[in-house]
Amino acid sequence: MRELLADAIRTLVPPKGDRHGPLPPLMLGLTVVTGLVDAVSYLALGHVFVANMTGNVVFLGFALAGAQGLSAPASATALAAFLIGAAVGGRFGAGRTAHRGRLLAATMAVQALLVASALGVALAGHDRVGAAVQYPLIVLLGLAMGLQNAVVRRLAVPDLTTTVLTMTLTGLAADAGPAGGAAPRPGRRILSVLAMFLGALVGAALLRTGIPLALGVTLALLILAAAGLWRLSASDPAAPWAAP
Repeated sequence: MRELLADAIRTLVPPKGDRHGPLPPLMLGLTVVTGLVDAVSYLALGHVFVANMTGNVVFLGFALAGAQGLSAPASATALAAFLIGAAVGGRFGAGRTAHRGRLLAATMAVQALLVASALGVALAGHDRVGAAVQYPLIVLLGLAMGLQNAVVRRLAVPDLTTTVLTMTLTGLAADAGPAGGAAPRPGRRILSVLAMFLGALVGAALLRTGIPLALGVTLALLILAAAGLWRLSASDPAAPWAAP
């Protein structure tokens, strides 16, 4: 328990000179964003994911088999948007490898623009989800999450993928002491799971008021995180966590 607590504290408040610096807590913030966005897409956009592509591929198979309540076009649109976003993110990251903090800050700024556009679509549609609102929202949010995943992959902060928790949960169980493992970073892994849970919980609660509120909170988180990280990166351009 002491090791778990110490690891959680190191993740939330990294010690000076840490290899990843402020990136781990920001990754947790992006994990919350993932939960928020997938709550919007699944609960309000026709049972489709824009971040969790494993679930989306499964849903596409179910829909093509004739399962009720699922849409093959919506799932296919989300997959295509995510892949395009990931391709753009790969290119975006390849040209900005000199400073990891600036790369992540720029990524979150682009995400904020995409989420702001989605918020504008939701407001223009008066919170009514017809095809004219559903598909633009799926595309904009799918692009944002594909971009996020590609850049997070390039940053390679251990156990913080911001989207996929299957391997994180597997690691928690398989690497635990009773399983004969060394239990590396248990606090970080648990925080990652809790962050996703929190985002989904808050997103579902905000949707009771409407899509714009959920997207507005998501946008605020991205703007605050991007601005804070950009300021940190500018104040210490040679920090240990800046190096690729």
